[in-house]
Amino acid sequence: AAAPLPGATARWLGTCSAQEAVAAVLGDGATGAPSARALAPSAATSAAPGPTSGPRPPAGLPELPFVASYSSCVGGRTRIVQIIRRPDGGASLVGTQVSVCGWVRTKREGDKGKLCFVELNDGSCQSNLQVVIDSSAPGFDSLKVNCGTGASLKFTGTLVASPGGKQAVELQVKDANHAITIFGGTDAKEYPLAKKSHGMEFLRSIAHLRPRSNFIGAVARVRSSLAYATHEFFRSKGFQYVHTPLITAADCEGAGEMFQVTTMLSALDQDTKAAIPKAPNGKVDYSKDFFGKPAFLTVSGQLSVENYACALSNVYTFGPTFRAENSHTSRHLAEFWMIEPELAFADIRDDMDCAEDYLKHCLRYVVENNREDLEFFEKFVEPGLLARLDNFLKEPFARVTYTEAIDILIAESPKAKFQEPVTWGMDLGSEHERYLCEKVKKRPTIVYNYPKDIKAFYMRLNEDERTVAAMDVLAPAIGEVIGGSQREERLDVLDRRITEVGLEPQDYWWYRDLRRFGTVPHSGFGLGFERLIMLATGVENIRDVIPYPRYPGHAEF
Repeated sequence: AAAPLPGATARWLGTCSAQEAVAAVLGDGATGAPSARALAPSAATSAAPGPTSGPRPPAGLPELPFVASYSSCVGGRTRIVQIIRRPDGGASLVGTQVSVCGWVRTKREGDKGKLCFVELNDGSCQSNLQVVIDSSAPGFDSLKVNCGTGASLKFTGTLVASPGGKQAVELQVKDANHAITIFGGTDAKEYPLAKKSHGMEFLRSIAHLRPRSNFIGAVARVRSSLAYATHEFFRSKGFQYVHTPLITAADCEGAGEMFQVTTMLSALDQDTKAAIPKAPNGKVDYSKDFFGKPAFLTVSGQLSVENYACALSNVYTFGPTFRAENSHTSRHLAEFWMIEPELAFADIRDDMDCAEDYLKHCLRYVVENNREDLEFFEKFVEPGLLARLDNFLKEPFARVTYTEAIDILIAESPKAKFQEPVTWGMDLGSEHERYLCEKVKKRPTIVYNYPKDIKAFYMRLNEDERTVAAMDVLAPAIGEVIGGSQREERLDVLDRRITEVGLEPQDYWWYRDLRRFGTVPHSGFGLGFERLIMLATGVENIRDVIPYPRYPGHAEF
C-alpha cells in the first residue's frame, strides 16, 4: 500500500481534486487515470463523490463544488448545507473525510468526559451538524477552555451514520489524521446569545450578533433568495436594471416627509460665529448649499427610472429609499428597499399582470429553495404559513375597482364592525384591505381605479375625472404589498395635476420633457422589499426583516 500523503499535501490535493476543471481532466477512472478520490483517500477536504454530486443548488444558480470556493485559507471547507440538506440527508457521504468550519451552537460532554458533542452551524442552512470528538483526537483538550456557544472552530473528520434520529450523519473526529482548529473562543458568561430563545427587542439591541440566531439567520437567507428571484424575474422578461439617484430635489410622493441633505450645519459646527445664509425673503438661501438648491434623500426611484423606460422600454430599479415619517409602528421604517419596474407601451392592465407574475415568481422561488427556513417560520412564527403561500400561488388574483370594493365593504360593515367607517373617497385602511382579501375574496386581490384625491399627481386621470388608473395589490395577512399605476402621459393633464397638489411644474421640467418629446403610454409599480419578506415569512415586525433597522431614535450599527 502506498504511504499516506503528508497532511498539508493531502489537503492541497483534496482542494484541487474538488474543482470542476481538475475533475473533468481526472474523470473517475474512465480514461485509465486514477480518480480524485483514489489519489487522495485521506485528504481532509476530499470531495469523494466529486463536485457535481452535492445537493442540487437553487434553480438558476451554478453547480456548487463540494469543497467551497475561496476557502484555501483553511485548507478547503465543505459547507454544512452540502452535507445534511442532500435528498438522503448525507447518508451517501458516509465514510467521506471532510473539513467544516462554523460557530458553536451548543457543546456538551459525554461518556464521563471521553467524548465532546458540538452542534456546529456555518449559516449555510438552518440545521446544525453534530460533531462527535473522541478524547483520542489531536487537540481534544483545547475544547475545554472558552469553546462554548459562539466559538468559531474547524473540524476535520469522517462522516458516519448517526445513531440518533435527528440527522442521517454526523462528523466523527477521533483519528490521528483528523484535526481541530480554534479560530476564536468565547467567554460563556459574556456571550449574549445563549441557547435559549431571545425576544426580538433584545436581538435588535445586538444587531451585530443577531444574524447568528436561528430567526435572523433564516430571515437573511430568505431575503437573499428574494433578491435573487427579483433580478431573475425581470431579466427573464427583458427588463434592464437601472441605478437611480439616492439624492434628489424632487418629492415623488408629494408628502414632504423627506430627509434633507445639506452641508450648512457642518459649517456651523466648524465656526460657531457663522450663520445659516438667508435670502432677502428671510428663508434659507440654498444657493449657498452644496447642491445650490434644497436636496433630499429619495423616497422613490420612480420618476428617475421613468426616463429610462422611455428609452429602453422595460426597466426596473432596486435600491434603498428613505422617509422621515415619525412612525413607531411595526410596519414602517425610515430606510427601506424598493423594487420599482416601469413598462413602456403598457397600460394599467399590463401593470397588474406584471405585478401578479412577479409576486408569484418570488414566492414560488422561496417555497422551492428555502423550504427548511419556511418550515422554521411555520413552527415558530405563523402556523399554516406554507398553506397560505401555496394558496397564494394556486389561483389568479381577484380584481375589483375601488368603487366595487367600497360597495362590498359597506355591505359587510354590520358584520365586520370596522373601526373606521367605510365611505367613497377614503384611503382604505389595513383592516379594510385585509377583510376584502381574507374574508370576501379569500385570495390576493387587486383594487384599481382609485379616487384622484388620494393618489399621486403622476397617475393617469381616467375619463370620469374622479379616479386615476392606480392599483394596489392586497395580500392576506399583510394588506397592501404593491402600489402602482398607469402614468399620466398627457402633458396638459400632468401640468394640471402637478399644480393641483401644490407643486411647481418647472421643478419637474425634465419629467415633463418625456411628454413633450415622444410621449408613450407607460405604467409601473413599487414594492417595499421588506413587505415582500414579511409576506413570505409571516414575520409581523418590519424591523426584523432588514439587517439594520432605521426608525425614530435608532441608527446604531
